[in-house]
Amino acid sequence: MKLGQIISSVRKEKGYKQGVLAKELGITQTYLSQIERDKKEPNLSLLKKIANVLRIPLPIIFFFALEANDLPESKREIFNNIFPEAKDLIMSSLLN
Repeated sequence: MKLGQIISSVRKEKGYKQGVLAKELGITQTYLSQIERDKKEPNLSLLKKIANVLRIPLPIIFFFALEANDLPESKREIFNNIFPEAKDLIMSSLLN
């Protein structure tokens, strides 16, 4: 699961600069950078703040961060078939 990469991607899609988002979250840009590079894991409280500022439901962040290897092997093929389209559909609805 790569939460940081998803946070970075959504931030960029929403047009936020890293420093601006960090300031709104009350954290340093360095810390946000570490989160986005998956060097640090934010706690649930910070994840909720990130979701609120980016106007994206927290469960969607977790969904986007899923990777096939996070699932049982028996579920990976269906995940790989469905996930890209589901992600695109959800992201387009959040950006409009």
